[in-house]
Amino acid sequence: MGDRVARHGLEEQGINTPAELHWNLTTAPLVEQAVNRGEGLLAKDGPLVVGTGQHTGRSAKDKYIVRDSVTEGSVWWGKTNKAMEPDAFDRLHEDFLAALADKDSLFVADLYGGSQPEHRVRVRVINELAWHNLFIRTLLVRPETEELADFVPEYTIIDLPSFRADPKRHGCRSETVVAVNLEKKLILIGGTAYAGEMKKSVFGLLNFLLPTDGIMPMHCSANIGPDGDTAIFFGLSGTGKTTLSADPNRTLIGDDEHGWSDTAVFNFEGGCYAKMIRLSPEAEPEIFATTRRFGTVLENVVIDPETRELDLDDPSLAENSRGAYPIDFIPNSSEKNMGPVPRNIVMLTADAFGVLPPIARMTPDQAMYHFLSGYTAKVAGTEIGVTEPEATFSTCFGAPFMPRHPSVYGNLLKERIASGNVDCWLVNTGWTGGKYGVGRRMPIKATRALLNAALDGSLKNAQFRKDANFGFDVPVHVPGVEDRILDPRSTWSDPDEYDRTAAKLVDLFVHNFEQFADHVDEGVRQAAPRGSQSQGQAQPQAQATPA
Repeated sequence: MGDRVARHGLEEQGINTPAELHWNLTTAPLVEQAVNRGEGLLAKDGPLVVGTGQHTGRSAKDKYIVRDSVTEGSVWWGKTNKAMEPDAFDRLHEDFLAALADKDSLFVADLYGGSQPEHRVRVRVINELAWHNLFIRTLLVRPETEELADFVPEYTIIDLPSFRADPKRHGCRSETVVAVNLEKKLILIGGTAYAGEMKKSVFGLLNFLLPTDGIMPMHCSANIGPDGDTAIFFGLSGTGKTTLSADPNRTLIGDDEHGWSDTAVFNFEGGCYAKMIRLSPEAEPEIFATTRRFGTVLENVVIDPETRELDLDDPSLAENSRGAYPIDFIPNSSEKNMGPVPRNIVMLTADAFGVLPPIARMTPDQAMYHFLSGYTAKVAGTEIGVTEPEATFSTCFGAPFMPRHPSVYGNLLKERIASGNVDCWLVNTGWTGGKYGVGRRMPIKATRALLNAALDGSLKNAQFRKDANFGFDVPVHVPGVEDRILDPRSTWSDPDEYDRTAAKLVDLFVHNFEQFADHVDEGVRQAAPRGSQSQGQAQPQAQATPA
């Protein structure tokens, strides 16, 4: 193991601990450690199954960025990016070092954030849990063995689920804390066992660093077609970002986080982090197969302790059950986690209002408008008190991970779309025939057929109509797809109710975008929905025109 131990040790980072240090363990030893330490169970077909306890998702309200000379004028401060004072962070850091000095064993992984060598960062992750170390080693990019001895970290993450923050001493909200210090290049995570905090911290770090080099960081999946055409898929959780990018006819670059440089789309990660709840072997065979592989980490998936059989349909531990697995577990994944610059951009939304068409073509201005809007909708019943569909706007399809002002990312995207002559599509994987509870979920076969037509270029030859509410182009006929489904209004039993619902959604878009209006040009402002339904009057559907 000597060749996997970095010469730049923890003591050179001011970390002194008597703990036994496990440096850069590979998958099998980490699984063995996790099982022996009682951190998880090995399932019947090989994956490691673990629980995250109270925290089954990110603790967004407990995340802070230290406000200092590096961040003062560059971070978009507000509800998402909350400030921590430098002296409070110093006290937190001091207490983290004391906690490290009290550990019997620690796991250290030296990794890369980013697959394109000239645009990646070196990240060291220090964990008290073996399965956390396995998780982050799976999710980030793994250096070659010969690179490890001379690895010098640029940024360090210390993740201690057993640590309890003191709000008065540490300037935070609760016993859980995620504190990012960009000047000291240090991220401290305590009081939560949810492993996704680590990967999202690296994502946030790259989202801060890369725009200064003109690199567009993106919360998206990406794949490559047989002709070398890259497509990127923006979308919030539950919209199909991971499912739709895992296409047996296209090569997967990655499922979650990417950069767009002058020469490539590159994955920030070396693994995938997919939702497991109610995973279907028929609809998602490639992802389902990973639940039968040694090396996969399954979070909050129900397992029979005797037979070790999994029950992916049981949400009793978490609706947000997850699986982390190396990207090469997907059969047709990219060897280098990179592809050419994109030919198509797809923005995914799960519209629970049942208003948006299953696919629409957007201009660059419309694409920037919808990128900054970052719309999807929660369905009734997913949260206590939610009885109607509820609009969710997460700017750039990833607001919690975007430290800079959204216009920084929006303008980068618009420039790259224009310079690359990229085709832009909005795809609704949500509801048709009515809102949630009345209509039905968009058939995945229809979504796949529409995506295939968009990505192979044939959809550009279709006839299009102007959407009466949003102004983008909607095809009127696509082979293999029922014509009626392409016109949402015609699928509703009560067209007047559709118009009223559409008017409500238009108004929600317009109200949400007011925060960005002064930061974009007139073309983007004019891309706002402005259907006359928003004044309570139905607008006739526009006549179809050729592409």
